[in-house]
Amino acid sequence: MFGVLGFAGTLALVTGLIHLYLWKRLVRDTTRPGRWRRVGGVAVLVLALLTPATLVGTQQGFYWLAWPGYLWLAVMFYLLVLLAVLEIPMLAARLALRRTRVAVPAAAPAAAESDGAAAGGAEAGAAAPGRPIGGVPPTDAAPDREPALIAATPSGPPPTATPPPVPAAPPAPDHDPGRRLLLARGAAIFAGLTATGVVGYGVRTALGPPQLDRVQIPLAKLPRSMDGLRIATVSDIHIGPLTGRAHTERIVSIINRLDADLVAVVGDLVDGTVGELGPAAAPLHDLRSRYGSFFVTGNHEYYSGVEEWVVELDRLGLRVLQNRREEILARGGALDVAGVNDPTGEGLGNGAGPDFAAALGGRDPSRPVVLLAHQPVNVHEAARHGVDLQLSGHTHGGQIVPFNLLVGLQQPVVSGHATIGGTQIYVTNGAGFWGPPVRVGAPPQVTLVELRSA
Repeated sequence: MFGVLGFAGTLALVTGLIHLYLWKRLVRDTTRPGRWRRVGGVAVLVLALLTPATLVGTQQGFYWLAWPGYLWLAVMFYLLVLLAVLEIPMLAARLALRRTRVAVPAAAPAAAESDGAAAGGAEAGAAAPGRPIGGVPPTDAAPDREPALIAATPSGPPPTATPPPVPAAPPAPDHDPGRRLLLARGAAIFAGLTATGVVGYGVRTALGPPQLDRVQIPLAKLPRSMDGLRIATVSDIHIGPLTGRAHTERIVSIINRLDADLVAVVGDLVDGTVGELGPAAAPLHDLRSRYGSFFVTGNHEYYSGVEEWVVELDRLGLRVLQNRREEILARGGALDVAGVNDPTGEGLGNGAGPDFAAALGGRDPSRPVVLLAHQPVNVHEAARHGVDLQLSGHTHGGQIVPFNLLVGLQQPVVSGHATIGGTQIYVTNGAGFWGPPVRVGAPPQVTLVELRSA
């Protein structure tokens, strides 16, 4: 209970902070106080509530929230990334605008002083009618008037009047508010159009057919007679509220055209219960391979009723490898195919987590072993048990660039082939999507792994 509340509280806090930032950059900075700012604020508030409502509501069966909620989640992500990247050039532009002040001409005070001096000089130099000059009374003064008391004028140029002080000009504004508004609107328009365009491209990619990749991996222990053994590998089909039976049929059709020796479905097949998604998963019954189709659980199976799905997939003809292995005898040679449960099952008890000892213990070490493990991080334990090749998914290849950078902090391999601790690992992008129906930089994928004898 406390875990759920803690998750909900963290989700609400993060969502609120992101939308507060978006409101500041997209609404407050781009509008003047008034009706449009209020309308924008209400819109951002509604979108902020839509995000957690979608994540929680789709788990409760409110699937109508999925399209608007997950699409906004993708747009929100790219708006956040783009606006954060624009912060540096926007800061530089704002600093440049602050330096653009209303200039006060430097000669203005001097000119005012000169004008005042000229006016004072003219005033001092002009003799009013009947006024004595140089302190000498006029000779034709009337005899009955007393001579005026006039202070003696010192020798030298005539005095000038002191100009009145020039009032200081009001401080210039840091920048032009109109230019700042234009700058903010330009950034908001650029971020909005770019985010919408990228998400539109990502939707088209995610809902399109998976691309087929082919990779050759040499195994030192593989018998010559088994050279070229082919494993059709698929992960993260994510049958769920935004996909249906047609999604499964398309993937099955792609795999069957490969005419593979083995089929490996490495987890995260479904996002819902057997009752909800059983008909959509039914085409898996048509998977074809020479030596069998195998499945291991991913973390999403444990959110969707794993025990019922194990029974259902067994009915559909997939061999579910729950911490066990099977021997493949082909072309006069032998190969072990093993599988371990996803680590998510550890909290369920009854051995539901991965058990490498059970899956790999007691085997013939001269045989090559291919391990199916949903999460790439299992490769460290696989290397300690001498696994030759691990096939994994889980990462979606990052699904949405630059989210792949964050995935790389948790998983040793995000996509493709690598060698870790002497064990080779191949991570497929997956054929579906989770959350937003968007893939950018990590197209959906079905991989044909061809084993070569070294």
